Amino acid sequence: MMSKHLFDEFQPVSSKQWKQKIQFDLKGADYNDILVWKTNENIDVKPFYHADDFNNLPNISDTKATLWNILQIIFVADVEKSNKKALDIIEKGAESIKFIIPNETVSIKELVKGINQKETTLFLELQFLSADFINNIHNLVPQAKIQIDSIGQLASDGNWFKSFNEDFKAFDTLINKTHAFTVNASLYQNAGATITQELAYTLAHANEYLNGLENSEIDLQSLNIVFNVSVSSNYFFEIAKLRALRALWKTLAKAYGANTNCEIVVTPSKRNKTLYDYNTNMLRTTTECMSAILGGANFIANLPYDAIYHKSNAFSERIARNQLLILKHESYFNMVNNPSDGSYYIETITDQLSEKALELFKDIENNGGFLSQLKAGTIQRKIKESALKEQEQFDKGEIVLLGTNVHPNAKDSMKHELELYPFVKTNPRKTLIEPIIEKRLSEQLEQNRLKNEN
Repeated sequence: MMSKHLFDEFQPVSSKQWKQKIQFDLKGADYNDILVWKTNENIDVKPFYHADDFNNLPNISDTKATLWNILQIIFVADVEKSNKKALDIIEKGAESIKFIIPNETVSIKELVKGINQKETTLFLELQFLSADFINNIHNLVPQAKIQIDSIGQLASDGNWFKSFNEDFKAFDTLINKTHAFTVNASLYQNAGATITQELAYTLAHANEYLNGLENSEIDLQSLNIVFNVSVSSNYFFEIAKLRALRALWKTLAKAYGANTNCEIVVTPSKRNKTLYDYNTNMLRTTTECMSAILGGANFIANLPYDAIYHKSNAFSERIARNQLLILKHESYFNMVNNPSDGSYYIETITDQLSEKALELFKDIENNGGFLSQLKAGTIQRKIKESALKEQEQFDKGEIVLLGTNVHPNAKDSMKHELELYPFVKTNPRKTLIEPIIEKRLSEQLEQNRLKNEN
């Protein structure tokens, strides 16, 4: 049996001693130039992290990675087919379903027929505004999580569903019925925001709803909030991002006397997904789902490798679901709670992201709040600046997408594979504000390649 005193003969090594040893091995090269790199969040990443970096060791987080659910998303074009598909994929391992509801003609009763709602969590995301429809859902499936985000609609589309007053009237109906609301934060990441911006905008977005509840009779302790978040391939930073989001929400909720717990639903980012060498998208989504699990997501919906150019199909959806099943049941990513606790690197990044995001959030609030800055175009401009910087890094090869801007396969042909238009769509129309536009990094490169295909 291994002795508990095995390491007693080794003297502890301080952070200062480690740095001295590294500087000796560098033989005169500058430590900061060679080993410290700066992120787009303006964070200096060091080559090592040590207990000496902390005055007090971090608290144990309260996330439970053993409880994360495999989520699959279904767009409801046909009620009967969507119901049949849901029942089938539940049999094949999906633990929760999100139905995206495009209009009021969808029969909720028929849609959820045969689904055991005690075992399967249901999300119903509405792409339209109707207080009557919300009431109908709540009466038929009271356990379902109804998702409608009017501020997210304004940010992404440039217009409210109907108007400010009507949208918030429907929001009141939703809150009174369900004591819950949703913040769709994926838009900010997919449009090119930095992680700091993403966190700050998500918090400011949620704060607008909380402001609307200050004079409400709703018990804010009973409030449940769901954040829809996208994660990219910056592995450790994305783990830290989800941890920081929980910490930031706890801080904001406490200020209102609201429930400090939240649920996080994660989907891999579209921003780094590629048309060419599309199988590498599976590698990207695997590490992104790993970040989501280790960061403490409650629900994870994987993105099929061909989602940007193919219509929904059973083959790629099965692979996406199986990626999560392998992570959960064969890689044991459901066996340890709080697996990232105690990592000095992740703990440090979490603190730095939280501090920077809180500072930006306070600046937004001091300058009129999130809606005011959206109407002024400030949020859009800041995201554009960050996206442009990231685009320049991609164009220079500083951000690498394998098979696209590094080691491309010149024989790869995609022109005849396009079932969906994989690029930003331009649709000039009148809007209240400039919408925030999602855009993938490789779009221009791919458009050039498509033009030159034989």
